This record gives sequence, structure tokens and C-alpha cells, in this order.
Amino acid sequence: MNRIVIGAEPLGLAQFRQALSGPVTVELADSAWAAVEAGAQAIADILSTGRTVYGVNTGFGLLANTSIAREDLETLQTNLVLSHACGVGADLPDPIVRLMLVLKIASLSKGASGVRRQTLEALNALVNADVLPVIPSKGSVGASGDLAPLAHMSCLLLGVGRAHHRGETLGAAEALSRAGLSPMELGPKEGLALLNGTQFSTATAIAGLARAEQVFAAALTAGALSVDALKGSDAPFDPRIHALRGHQGQIDVAAALKGLLTGSAIRESHRDDCHKVQDPYSLRCQPQVMGAVLDQLRMAARTLVIEADAVTDNPLIFAADGDVLSGGNFHAEPVAFAADQIAMALCEIGNISERRTSILVDPKMSGLPAFLVKESGLNSGFMIAQVTAAALVAENRMMAHPASVDTVPTSANQEDHVSMAAHGARRLLDMADNTDVVVGVELLAAAQGVEFHRPLHSSDRLESAVAAIRRVVAPYGADRYFAPDLEAAAGLIRAGRFLEASPGLGG
Repeated sequence: MNRIVIGAEPLGLAQFRQALSGPVTVELADSAWAAVEAGAQAIADILSTGRTVYGVNTGFGLLANTSIAREDLETLQTNLVLSHACGVGADLPDPIVRLMLVLKIASLSKGASGVRRQTLEALNALVNADVLPVIPSKGSVGASGDLAPLAHMSCLLLGVGRAHHRGETLGAAEALSRAGLSPMELGPKEGLALLNGTQFSTATAIAGLARAEQVFAAALTAGALSVDALKGSDAPFDPRIHALRGHQGQIDVAAALKGLLTGSAIRESHRDDCHKVQDPYSLRCQPQVMGAVLDQLRMAARTLVIEADAVTDNPLIFAADGDVLSGGNFHAEPVAFAADQIAMALCEIGNISERRTSILVDPKMSGLPAFLVKESGLNSGFMIAQVTAAALVAENRMMAHPASVDTVPTSANQEDHVSMAAHGARRLLDMADNTDVVVGVELLAAAQGVEFHRPLHSSDRLESAVAAIRRVVAPYGADRYFAPDLEAAAGLIRAGRFLEASPGLGG
């Protein structure tokens, strides 16, 4: 089982991928525990002096001016969690819930939220036992924190709600027992600290980013295969072209495509006697389009890495100074923008991939058999597979509308501008599912096209990709039930089979 140490150094994409891929164990560095204890002591000191601090001994939101009696402070926090557990919709996938817990632990470990050691230890125990709260996926507007989802996460600590554990759905009491815990009472400010934050939006956006990275890499392989299947040129991938423009993503994608095609006998067969002057844009401009996609994904990754390791609570405790400051770190605008970037990137990956598939099935453009099947007419071949791809890219275009430009005032206009990061991040999973199929169709079509050039072979790397495809999908000789083939090709992408083709996101 992978181990994630929190507090020693900032978390990065490698740790996030671990949490998304399966159970992990987390532990806090000694320095993090010291910060946690200092923050908790600061809250205790506030209470001992009778000082009024928002969320500690006041109401919330528009009720911030309502003072709460000392004997009601624990009830205040419990009421906050229960009243905010208003999520609806399908359950959030377990991998995202696991990452969400890891990110919440990382935020609280900074000591700026004032939670007690035992509360953080309880969250650690849930992760280490892989007891994951059931969290509805809808109900957050991405400001004042992801309140409803984080409330459902926190309900489990109180013995309320349900959890998943090793394929079982458990009631809260049984779930806590599996983690070696009992229902707990939250201390002053702890309910607010658990609910304030962007961990739902951030974890979901990171999951979308990971899926985007997989399909991006597969699209590079598919694009290179299409170049060979269509007897296109590798000259547009010459590094001198891209050095003159200077965009790093473009430079890296050109190098990746050049590397994928190096050694192709198909390419060499028409290098000196090709009648075509230039290839269509969807072949020739891959470095420019996919390079811009890569730059966007890298920018989004930088934002999400920073956010994942951030303190997004309010108010914030500065134990060394004795200060408690109200601010707005819970506002998920950076996550909303990052999610919009990923959405646009997914949209463009599918757009250009579908255009290459369209060329492959068109005998006037490709020089290959119509719809990539012998005896076309009797057989329809890839005709409707391309239609499916077209339908999915159209759906993605609709979903790519930016979430970050929307806002609906909430909490009686106290919270009058919100980010909409939550659903901006959540749609990425649906968009990635669509794009996996779109690129999967191209992989199948391009592999079919390359095989029409036998006995000539493509490069070793591309022939390895064709072999991987053929292990799950047979060549298309005559019409057959096609849907399982599309799912199998998409499954290769989701399994990360083509990630080695990606220049990588860094971090």
C-alpha cells in the first residue's frame, strides 16, 4: 500500500495519483503535529479569555453576529455539520472521496484551522482503513467552501450517514468500528474547519486532470498512427519549426510525435515520391493544437497542486501571533478556472481526433477502402463509429461552457459571489468518458488503416500500440456488433496504456 507523508514537504501529482489509484496510508510529520497542537491551543486560549471569534462562538454566514453560549459550542458545531449535509445526486466515486480526505488532512495539518489532534487522527484512521464516507456529488457552489459535500464527509465522524469499505456499504457506526473509531463530539470551530475548504472541487478537478492526461497521451499515439495510416508527412514535426514559435507544449508534442514515427517503413515508402504537398490541419497542426492543450493542462496542474496543499478555511488561526483573521481562502475561483481549462483541453483533444477519424473513413481523402472495410456497401465498417465520435464531441462542446463565469448569490446575499468550481470539476469526468471513446475510435480506425499497408510496418512504438489494440479488439473484416470494441479501446486509455507517449505534466 502506498504511503503519503503529510507536512514534510508539499504534496504533488504523484501522491494524488496514488490516492486515486487505490488505498493509501497517511501519516503526519512531527512538524505538522506541532502546528496542529499550537492551533488547537490558540482556540482554547480564545475561549478562556471570552473573546468573540466568528465560527468559534458565533453563528455562521448571515448569523455571524449571533453570540453562542459556552455550553452550546459543541452543539453549534454538530448542528452546523448536520444542517449542511444537503447533498443530492449520485455518490461521488470512492477514489475521489479518498483523495478528498487526503487533501482535507493536508489542509488541517497546517495548524491554521484550530482542530484538535484527535480530530485529525480520526480522519487519518478513515483513510488508513479505507473507510470512505458516502458523499452525494451535487450541492456545492464552490464558495464558503464545498459545504454540502464536506458536511457529508464530516457526518461520518459523528456516527451519521453511510460509508464504503471494500465493496460494502455500511452504516456510520459499523464503518467507524472498522476504522477503530467511535462517534465523536466536535470541539469549538471544528465543524466549521471541516466544512470550509475546496477539497471536493479540488479532488474532483485533479481526478479530471488525471483522466485528461491519459486521453491526451492516447491521442498523441492515435494521431501518429493516423499520420502513418494516411501516409502523411512527419516534416511538420521538425523541431526547427517549433523552436521558431517557442511554446514549450508545442515543442514537446512535436518531439513526441517525431519519436513515435521514427523508424516507420510506411513513412519511408513515400518520403521521396509523395504526390501530396501538405496534409490536412488535423495531421499537420497536431503540435500546435495538442501543444496548446498540453500547456493548458500543465497550467491547470500547477494551480491544482498549489490548491491541494493550501489552507482554505475561514477564519484562520495564526498561533504565533495570537491573531484570528477572517478572509476568503474558501473561494474556489482558482479551481473553477483550472477546471474550465481542463474542459477546453478535453474538448479540443476530441475535436481534432474526430477530424482525423473522418479523414480515415473517407476514401476520397484517405486512399483507403471506404469506411476502412473490404466489400464496403455490403459492410458499413467504421461509418457509424465516426458518427458516435461526432456525437460525443458535440456533447463535449456543450459541457465545455465555462463554469467560472457563473454565480448565484447564496446565504441571504452574505455569500454573494460564488465560483461554481464544484460542477465545473464534476463534468470533467463525463467529458473524459466521452473523449476516451472518441480517441478510442481513432485508435481502432488508425490501426485498421496501418494494417491495409502490410507488409509494410510502422515504427516499433506504433506497432506496439497496434499490438495492444489487437489484444482486445480483432481486425475489422466484416460487420459485427461494434459497441464492445469501442468500450475495449476506451478501456485501454483508462488503464493508462499510452501514458508513455506523453511529455508529462510535471509536478
